Amino acid sequence: MKRKIVRIDEEKCTGCGLCVDACHEGALQLVDGKARLMSESYCDGLGNCLPECPAGAITIEERDADVFDDEAVQKHLETATAISAESSGSEAACGCSGADSAPAPTELPEKLACGCPGTSARLIERGECAHGAAVTQQTAAPESQLRQWPCQIKLVPAGAPYLDKADLLVAADCTAYAYANLHKDFMRNRITLIGCPKLDDTDYTEKLTEILKAHEIRSIKVLRMEVPCCGGIVTAVRQALVNSGRMIPWGVVTVGTDGRIVEDI
Repeated sequence: MKRKIVRIDEEKCTGCGLCVDACHEGALQLVDGKARLMSESYCDGLGNCLPECPAGAITIEERDADVFDDEAVQKHLETATAISAESSGSEAACGCSGADSAPAPTELPEKLACGCPGTSARLIERGECAHGAAVTQQTAAPESQLRQWPCQIKLVPAGAPYLDKADLLVAADCTAYAYANLHKDFMRNRITLIGCPKLDDTDYTEKLTEILKAHEIRSIKVLRMEVPCCGGIVTAVRQALVNSGRMIPWGVVTVGTDGRIVEDI
């Protein structure tokens, strides 16, 4: 039947993933770094994903397409949630015999309205020793490794002298809460810039480009969460590197929603 449905221009798509989070039906996914419509029957054609695309890669067109199937959408979302939960098991930290791994994250009864995997409500259960005591670290209180203020990308002055010959950490906000050793493993000896491409009403590309053009940056480490919307912070850094014309070593570390590092490239 002829109806309204989304169209994705892969040439314009930057792979930020914002449209994936905006789609309430889970019809869009990132495939090979590009947004893709997974099934015509999952798309209601209402265009909730349109305002989220900063590159203008998504439009609504009227053409012959499969009928929107709400029942199929619900099954699709339930399957995606189950797969996400099954793949997020974590190893126990206590080292007790008989406690080889921590329980898998548990799905909470109430699901958020959007249904996208990145915002599914989950309870992450931490490992316990065999005798039932919670895992604790008998160590001295850690010291902050933050070397400058402010640290929000929007607030950092592009001409700040501490950026000269700096190693940058560009981190998504949530990584500080998900990854326990953020200060020791990533912030030490780096200038830290933090932000959230989903919640901040801005594009970090311009500010990051200013910084890269104004200073001799030695390296950039991007720390993101595994949820799709965090792809926006990677895209901003990549585009800033292109805009600045600088050849700067950089890499991306992805943190799972259970706090483990799932990818380091």
